[in-house]
Amino acid sequence: MEKKNLNRVLIASLVGSSIEWFDYFLYGTVAALVFNQLFFVTEDPTIGLLLAYASFALAFFIRPFGGIIFSHIGDRIGRKKTLVLTLSIMGIATFAMGLLPTYQAIGIWAPILLITLRLVQGLGIGGEWGGALLLAVEYAPPEKRGFFGSIPQMGITIGMMLGTLALSIMTLLPEGSFMTWGWRVPFILSALLVVFGLWIRKGIDETPSFKEVQARGEIPKIPLFTTLKTHWREVLIAIGAKVVETAPFYIFGTFVVSYATTYLGFSNRAVLNSVMVATIITTLLIPLMGKLSDRVGRKPLYVYGTIIMALYAFPYFWLLKQGSVILLGIATVIGLGIIWAPITAVLGTMFSEIFSAEVRYTGISLGYQIGAAVAGGTAPLVATALLAKFNNSYVPVAMYIIFTAIVSLIAIWAVKDRRGQELDA
Repeated sequence: MEKKNLNRVLIASLVGSSIEWFDYFLYGTVAALVFNQLFFVTEDPTIGLLLAYASFALAFFIRPFGGIIFSHIGDRIGRKKTLVLTLSIMGIATFAMGLLPTYQAIGIWAPILLITLRLVQGLGIGGEWGGALLLAVEYAPPEKRGFFGSIPQMGITIGMMLGTLALSIMTLLPEGSFMTWGWRVPFILSALLVVFGLWIRKGIDETPSFKEVQARGEIPKIPLFTTLKTHWREVLIAIGAKVVETAPFYIFGTFVVSYATTYLGFSNRAVLNSVMVATIITTLLIPLMGKLSDRVGRKPLYVYGTIIMALYAFPYFWLLKQGSVILLGIATVIGLGIIWAPITAVLGTMFSEIFSAEVRYTGISLGYQIGAAVAGGTAPLVATALLAKFNNSYVPVAMYIIFTAIVSLIAIWAVKDRRGQELDA
C-alpha cells in the first residue's frame, strides 16, 4: 500500500479515536466537578460524588454490549462501516448532554436522562475502540505493527487531554457562569469534531485482513458464538491484561481530580493542569513505545510497565500528600507517562495478534471492554468508597493498584510474542 494511503489510515484511526475518547472522558471530568451538584443532588456531598462516579461506571458495564453489537457488524459487514456508525452515535449523545436541563429544573428526570445518554456513549465506545485499532493494525507492515497499533491508543490520551483542556479553559470563568453554562460548551462544540472525524474516515477502504476473510468465504454467521467456542482462552487473557491498563489510568486521571481537591486542598485548576501536562507527555511517549515494541516485543514492555506500576502505587500517593503543586505534577507525569505509556502502547497490538482475522473484532472488543467494565469504570467508585471506609487513608487504594498489576501479570503469563510475524499467518 502506498505511504500516502497508509498515512491516511493512521490519521483516520487517530482522529476518530481521539474524538470518541474526548466525548467519553469529558463526562468523567465533569462528573467530579459539576454533575454531583447539578444532577445528583443530595444533602451529603460524598453521596453526590459517589452517585456521579456510579453513573460514570455504568457506561463501562454497557461497553461490552456495545462491543458485542458493533463487533458483530465489524466482523460481518466491515470495519469501516462500523466506525462511521459508532462515531455518529457518540457524537449525538455527547451533544445532547450539553443541552440537558438540571435537577433544579426537571427534578429526577435530569439524572435519568443523563444516565441514558451516558449508556448510549458506552455503547458507542464499546464498538469504536476495536474498529479504530484494527484499521491501523490490519493495514500495518509486520515490522511496524507495534507502531501502527500504538497510534489509535494515542487517541485515549489526546481525548483526555482535549477534555481536560476544555474544562481548564471553562474554569477560568466565574464560578457561577461555569456552573450555569460554561461546563456545557465542550459538550456542544464536540459536534464539530464528530463531523470532521466522519469526513476523515470517508476515504478509507476496508482492511486487507477483512477482505481476505471475505474472499475465503469464512465470515462467521454469529461472530460472538464462534469467538467463545474457538478463542475463549484468548478472551480471558485479554480481560485480565486490560485490568492494569485501565484501573490505574482512571485513578491517575479521573479519581485524582476529586481526591486532590476534596481531601488534599488543591485547586481544580492545579489538578486539571497536572493531568493535562501528564497526558501531553504520555501522548508523545506512546508511539515511541510502539516503535520500541517492534524491536524488543510487546510482552517485555508490558511486563516492565506492569511491575513498575505495582512498585509505584505507594510513592504516588506519598507525593500527592506532600501538598506541593510541583510534586502533584511530577506524580501524575510518572504515573500516566513513564509507567502507563508502555502498557497501553502495546496492549491493542498484543490483543490483535492472539485472535484470528474472522473473529478479531469480536475477540479484542470482548476482552478490552469486559476488562474495562470490571476494573476501569469502577476504579474511581472503588477508590472513593475505600477512602470513605478507611478514614481517608490512601493505603487501600494503593493496594488496589498493586492487585490489578498482579492480576494482569498472571493473565499474560502464557502469551507468546509475535513481533515481526505476519498477522494472519
